[in-house]
Amino acid sequence: MFQIAELGQKVSREDFNRVAAALRTELLVLQEELKSEDFPVILMFAGVAGAGKAEALDLINEWMDPRWIVTRAYGPPSDEERERPSYWRFWRDLPPKGQIGLFVGCWYHQPNQDFVYKKISKVEYLAALDRIAAFERTLADDGALILKFWMHMDKATQKKRMKALEKDKYESWRITKQDWEHWKHNDKFEKAAEIAVRRTDSGKARWVLVEGADSRYRALTILTTLRDSIIAHREVRRARRKTVAEALEATKRLRATELRKIEATTEALEKASQAAATRKGKKPTKKATVIVTAKGEMKPLTVLDHLDMSLSLTDDAYNEALVETRAKLGRLCRRAHFEGKSALILFEGPDAAGKGGAIRRLTGSMDARDYRVIPVAAPTDEERAQHYLWRFWRYLPRAGRIAIFDRSWYGRVLVERVEGFAQPEEWMRAYSEINEFEEQLGHHGIVLAKFWVHISKDEQYRRFKERETISYKAWKLTAEDWRNRAKWDDYGNAVHEIVERTSTTAAPWTLVEGNDKKYARIKIMRTLCAALEKRLKQDGDGRGASKKKA
Repeated sequence: MFQIAELGQKVSREDFNRVAAALRTELLVLQEELKSEDFPVILMFAGVAGAGKAEALDLINEWMDPRWIVTRAYGPPSDEERERPSYWRFWRDLPPKGQIGLFVGCWYHQPNQDFVYKKISKVEYLAALDRIAAFERTLADDGALILKFWMHMDKATQKKRMKALEKDKYESWRITKQDWEHWKHNDKFEKAAEIAVRRTDSGKARWVLVEGADSRYRALTILTTLRDSIIAHREVRRARRKTVAEALEATKRLRATELRKIEATTEALEKASQAAATRKGKKPTKKATVIVTAKGEMKPLTVLDHLDMSLSLTDDAYNEALVETRAKLGRLCRRAHFEGKSALILFEGPDAAGKGGAIRRLTGSMDARDYRVIPVAAPTDEERAQHYLWRFWRYLPRAGRIAIFDRSWYGRVLVERVEGFAQPEEWMRAYSEINEFEEQLGHHGIVLAKFWVHISKDEQYRRFKERETISYKAWKLTAEDWRNRAKWDDYGNAVHEIVERTSTTAAPWTLVEGNDKKYARIKIMRTLCAALEKRLKQDGDGRGASKKKA
């Protein structure tokens, strides 16, 4: 594979200077135009030591405006980074739409080294590469242009280059003992790199092999690839937006036509049914039974329809359970803190379902220094410029801490789906993106508790009217809350699909019957206690087994 990057290709100084000024101008113009586009550009540099990764970053920042470039070079993770899933630091640093991100030593670095030095097996290495591919696919599906440059040179040329850098008093800092250790294992690194390139190369995140021996050839290869890729990606995005807009308009027209046909058919069926009943001397029914709604859609039962909304607790039973469960939850949270186990608790549910009250009962059992409540509203301009998961990644808790989300990333497949803020292809692929995200949380050892607090439509109406009459609750009620009631069934169908597609063994949903607030609060607290106990027991058993084995 890498022979094509060992051909000794060079560019003369004269040829380079002849095209440099025009190329630099093109890149600056493209960078300015990029600010108004709806996608970021992500450049990832990997390869052998001395092949010019750092020089490439320096050149791009020199030729273009560095104020609109995010440049990150990663070393070993800090304590703060180790206490979160490994991709946390990469998500945190992603460039917003309209900007460029340059990354070196990033998500490929550690898996490659671990595989070469036999810290992980080939199966584990392939699994790590699949996680990388999923990460890159998630970003690319959201519109990101991803280019991955493998900077290469043959072993002899690399040795010569490294020795030259060592002798240069201004550049010697670039070469370390670790670089020489890696050089000794050059063949193993090359095999690992070949596996990585083949496993993760795709049309959405392609690899570009760059011969790094000649600095001018290397620079032109990278810069012209960047220029051409931005132009091509921009045109594809523009054409696609136009096509999608036309398709949506055509779908609306077709849908309106179909609805008119359904309404006419329904009306004809009703008239025929009532006429038949009259002929037989029966009292006509008000409506015929049809299997479609007014919108022409099937209306099956959902998981929410199977909840027993009559479940409740008496005041005495609630008060007794609250004291007991609070004490237990407090002990478990304290133990989790000292053992460095973090938890993420998310709440979803209809307006006025009691999410806020449930959260207050949880936090009443916790040390205020150990938790953070994150209320999730409509995304800000900063958040809209990123992938929708970005704003949730950055709030992931450190070891021993608890994050409580009042609404969450499920907004993508709930409110954004129902209200049309996300296109169908966007929310349909979000289920797999969410599952991958939550899998990473579980892989890191984070306790994830997901609660849907449900109430009946009648109970919601009663609570809305109550809020209107209570001064300290009136602020909670908005015109949008009333408007959302008109889409009650749409939200119910969305919740059904959420449970169907994202309630996994590792991250199950807990559906909470919330008509009685007392019952709901105790169920939530007990469920969280059980989740914490399970994780603490698993980790405790693991440590015990390790000691016994030793």
